[in-house]
Amino acid sequence: MDDGTENIIVDTATRIFQDLCEPATINDAEKGVWPKALWDALEESGLPVAWVPDHLGGAGATMADGFAVLRVAGRFAVPAPLAETLIAGWLLTLAGVTVPSGPLTIAPVHADGHITLRGDGQLGGRARRVPFARNAGHIAVLAHRGNDHAVALVAATGLAISQAASLAGEPRDDVSFDGAVPAAVGPVPLDEDLLVSFGAAVRLQQMAGALEKILEQSVQHALDRSQFGRPIAKFQAIQHNLSILAGEVAAAGAAADTAAEACSGREINVGEVAIAKVRGGEAAGTGAAIAHQVHGAMGFTYEHSLHHATRRLWAWREEFGNETVWAQRLGRMVAARGADQLWPFITQGS
Repeated sequence: MDDGTENIIVDTATRIFQDLCEPATINDAEKGVWPKALWDALEESGLPVAWVPDHLGGAGATMADGFAVLRVAGRFAVPAPLAETLIAGWLLTLAGVTVPSGPLTIAPVHADGHITLRGDGQLGGRARRVPFARNAGHIAVLAHRGNDHAVALVAATGLAISQAASLAGEPRDDVSFDGAVPAAVGPVPLDEDLLVSFGAAVRLQQMAGALEKILEQSVQHALDRSQFGRPIAKFQAIQHNLSILAGEVAAAGAAADTAAEACSGREINVGEVAIAKVRGGEAAGTGAAIAHQVHGAMGFTYEHSLHHATRRLWAWREEFGNETVWAQRLGRMVAARGADQLWPFITQGS
């Protein structure tokens, strides 16, 4: 699709979120209320299956289209498994498995996750912190089958799900797949490391969108809030902090775009994703802190919507590998290449 089509898709997503993703909807979702109107509108638009080819019942959008939608979703703190359904659709399509309708999620979401598909056709193993498992109709499971990997489509009904939540109040559930029989299975040329890398690229887009939102909120608050007879935006300290925040937003956006490009080719460039996730995580921490400093005590109240973005930033930076995990992995990659390859790695990429 060309840039014009991407703009149409982004405009469609923006209209849906503006109409149906209000702060009250986000707060209700945190209390366990499923945002039915929002999800129904998303499904009707075809956005959750953007990465599924049209001949398989999807929207047939490009990778860039899907990543652009994810950034908008991050801006609006969408309290539904849009990102997870997009990843699941991408994964199932790779495996040649028909993508079902309804909300989906994926497992495992950690590189050390280990789920097996036994010879009797049953799954074995557990996955921790699975996003929106309690809300999903099906889970796309990356499983070991002998020396290879396969994707198993599993109905969530009947699975043992232990409910938990992220710092943002979103479902992050532990799931047991012991004895589960998949509805369909297909081979895939990737492992847990590559799936986590792709998930990191997805989270980076959401983080970039959330950072854009808190910059917008912080600038507006600084213009509206007055102290000592003038808007606090006139104070040099506030201006300095906002300029730092703007720089972090720009860096996070560039990192997100780098990771998206690294995942849009025939092979996933793990080195590029590693660098991007480290930088995006740093931006999330610095940016959220500045936003709360600018807002003062008001920004820490539950009634103010700032926490919808900042709590997600703190949660998302930890998911699919935080800065420490990716920095260590990047260091091992560089060390394995040897000292003579350090400069080519920096200048030419991995």
